[in-house]
Amino acid sequence: MKLEGFGLFVDDMAVMVRFYRDVLGFAIKEAEDASNVYLEKDGTLFLLYRKSDFERMTDRTYSYCKGINGHFEIALGVENYAAVDRTYAEVIQAGAAGIMEPTTEPWGQRTCYIADPEGNLIEIGSFNKE
Repeated sequence: MKLEGFGLFVDDMAVMVRFYRDVLGFAIKEAEDASNVYLEKDGTLFLLYRKSDFERMTDRTYSYCKGINGHFEIALGVENYAAVDRTYAEVIQAGAAGIMEPTTEPWGQRTCYIADPEGNLIEIGSFNKE
C-alpha cells in the first residue's frame, strides 16, 4: 500500500471550503455545498468530507473532536524563515485563528500554528533561514 492522501471530516462544508480556498490558497473546484471536496496540493490528495454524509454512507455514528484540538496537524512548508512570518501575518489577517506566533525552535525550524474554523491545527514552517 502507498499513502495517497488524507481527509478531514467537516461539519460546515461551505465555511471549510472558503477557508482552505480563500485563506490558504488551496485550488478547490467543487461548490461550497458539495458532499465531498477533492483537491490535490503539491502532489497530495486532500479531501473534505461532510460528517453527516459519511455517517449516512457507513450507517454509523462517530465521535469527533470539538473546538481547537490537538488530534493531528496539517503541516505546510514555506520557502524560508521570513516567509513563515509573512504567511502567518497574511492568514491571520484573512481570518485564521492564531495558535502560536512564529518562533525558531531548537531543532532549527521556524514554525507557527493556526487553526481552521473547526479547530484543526495547521503548522506553517521552514528549515531554511534564507
